[in-house]
Amino acid sequence: MSTATLTTPAAQAEGITTPIQWRDPIVTTAMTALTFIMALLSSGSSRVSFAGATSWFDMGNYTIPAMMTGLILGVIALACTAIVWKKALARQEASGWLVGIVGIAFVVTFLLWTVAGKDTSMLPVVSLLAGGLMFATPLVFGSMSGIVCERSGIINIAIEGQLLFGAFMATIFASASGSVWMGLVGAPIAGALVSVLLALFTIKYRADHIVVGVVLNMLVVGLTAFLFSTLLKNNPGLNQIMALPTWGIPVLKDIPVIGPVLFNQSVHIYLMFIVVIVLQFMIFNSRWGLRTRASGEHPKAADTVGIKVNRIRWQNVILAGALAGMGGAFFTIGQGLAFSKDMAAGNGFIALAAMILGRWNPRGALAAALLFGFATNLGAVMQVVGSPIPAQFLLMTPYLVTILAVAGFVGAVRAPAAEGKPYP
Repeated sequence: MSTATLTTPAAQAEGITTPIQWRDPIVTTAMTALTFIMALLSSGSSRVSFAGATSWFDMGNYTIPAMMTGLILGVIALACTAIVWKKALARQEASGWLVGIVGIAFVVTFLLWTVAGKDTSMLPVVSLLAGGLMFATPLVFGSMSGIVCERSGIINIAIEGQLLFGAFMATIFASASGSVWMGLVGAPIAGALVSVLLALFTIKYRADHIVVGVVLNMLVVGLTAFLFSTLLKNNPGLNQIMALPTWGIPVLKDIPVIGPVLFNQSVHIYLMFIVVIVLQFMIFNSRWGLRTRASGEHPKAADTVGIKVNRIRWQNVILAGALAGMGGAFFTIGQGLAFSKDMAAGNGFIALAAMILGRWNPRGALAAALLFGFATNLGAVMQVVGSPIPAQFLLMTPYLVTILAVAGFVGAVRAPAAEGKPYP
């Protein structure tokens, strides 16, 4: 993207030229314009349902004037866009909250426009948010896997295969033992087995990380398809439908809207949040985290102070595989489904995008994964409520959002300096 440059007197005196960053102004302007267009195209009222938002009282359904609400949101978005432009022209970094507010105004207006003037269509707020969180679960585990690997210097393109093999082994372990909890044991073991191959070829034999990751993905796809067609079809008892229980946290689960979305979920989702919190702390506040980051940024310096770089990388790659395998269990025991061919359906690559969008930070990757999960569920919900957008385009929603987010919002992110480079 081209940039224009302006200089202040002080900058001119020192010979410094600061470029104007056009990304945020252009993105917010486009979303604001679309917000006004959708608001003006909306006719009638939009029906919004808060069914299941809380058991304390009935929040009921609401009828909202679509055009008026959209125009109000458009004005708010316009004000935020003006601030973004002002900061950009002054060469100041705009707050991410401003872009976020514009994005929320755009999404809400889009949702209202979708159901506007349709007496038979209703926007289910709680299921939209809860479903988005559910679809984000494997993406979060996959992005955490990528962070643990790449922070130590190993590129993990094999997340897709680790997710798929985790889903397969979760079903095998749960069905063979008769306990769904054993599925949570088998899934990380499966992911770790794939990671052993990844570590062997990238660390020991110094092979190209991207090529190894792609080959491992193809290997797992072929292996699981073969075992599905032979082992599972001939032994249906090994592919039973089993689901992890849902645990509601007393009191918290009844907080309006937020409660059923965050505190009345599957055990798998609670594990996801625990993993993110633990990794956020460990990567930036522990000796292991310091050694991991040193191995990924400057392995020679790390080796000089006594850090066993390749040992750290081996440990992290296997841990990362276990995390991805745990995420793969979502596709089977997490959703209560039997295993089928290619269940990962590209989620491993979207998880990589979430890792990059989150700037190799667990907290940022969580936010990005939630965005992509919401986009996935949004496409499904829009088909149910009768969106005027063709179904084929709705199915493209999560992938389109992924491309736009990575291309438009990431900017000049910097991966770990020694990523993909063998040592010594």
